[in-house]
Amino acid sequence: MTEIPIADPQVSEAAKEAVCDVLDSGMLADGAVVREFEAEFAEYVGVDHAIATSSGTTALHAMLEAAGIGDGDVVLTTPFSFIASANAIRHAGAEVAFADVRRDTFNLDPDAVRDVLAERDDVMAIMPVHLYGLPADMGAFRDIAREYGLQLFEDAAQAHGATFDGEMVGSLGDAGAFSFYPTKNMTTGEGGMITTDDDEVADRARRLIDHGRTSRYEHVEIGYNFRMTNVHAAIGREQLRRLPDWIEKRRENARSLTTKIHESTVASPPYIPENRIHAFHQYTITSPLRDHLETRLKEADIGYGIYYPTPISSQHVYDDCGLYPIARELSEQVISVPTHPTLLEADIERIGNTINRTQRES
Repeated sequence: MTEIPIADPQVSEAAKEAVCDVLDSGMLADGAVVREFEAEFAEYVGVDHAIATSSGTTALHAMLEAAGIGDGDVVLTTPFSFIASANAIRHAGAEVAFADVRRDTFNLDPDAVRDVLAERDDVMAIMPVHLYGLPADMGAFRDIAREYGLQLFEDAAQAHGATFDGEMVGSLGDAGAFSFYPTKNMTTGEGGMITTDDDEVADRARRLIDHGRTSRYEHVEIGYNFRMTNVHAAIGREQLRRLPDWIEKRRENARSLTTKIHESTVASPPYIPENRIHAFHQYTITSPLRDHLETRLKEADIGYGIYYPTPISSQHVYDDCGLYPIARELSEQVISVPTHPTLLEADIERIGNTINRTQRES
């Protein structure tokens, strides 16, 4: 039985040729190909500026710092995400605050955010995460940001191509950050992107990722080497051209999976509010019998992932940040199964049958 992997990154011959062109040019580091990729990504998201970086984490860090977040500031985010969401806030010199998540969407709960804001007046910004590719409730967060005079950032690391009320994620707040890690919906090998309509944030982000420089040997602030290379950008440009088709295929696969498991009592399929398009970086279900389901998936050679088994707020470096019961409950029940574009109908049938068989055997 052939294994069905949880992710299956695809690099086309066109992307390989584009990389070879860069290698042949001798211009391997940051340069013209990166600028082209930035312009194309900005157009895709629908923003004025896109700034390419070396990873999703450096994109988050530079985004926050470029927007003025630093020492003494507090940024409110979700405890149910990859730890980079919180670490980037710390890297920028700020303090992390958490609010619990919604059980249905897995995303930061606007009501829980309001509860936190009612108790403390030192929060400067909110940073929802569009977890698994489903946009957070950006309408509610925009209202909260306006009401409390807060900055609003998007961690869109998993949500390339997702939309909220017809608008692309990455265009819905003051700035957004994407990741191009190999398992994401599109990749550059490693890389990230900051998106914004704010000219000042964009200008400062460009300086920060390049040692704070304004010209070759003029540096106006302490910056970093967070630059993307032409090699990575060459891959990214080709990936971006294929992204819309990949997203549609992920959504098609997700619809098929949901149809097959919708009667299951052992697993609840993803919930998608009507005003959002899910990009399905992960097809994540919840199951009170997750351990049993894991065993069946292993036996069927079906790749899976648990994202994430421990809330950030329960990690040792954040364990003084409070307890969040819904995040904790979800961490004990979530499991992601393949939904990537190279799945065959027979693969989807096997995944669905394995989940349903687990139901019958429970």
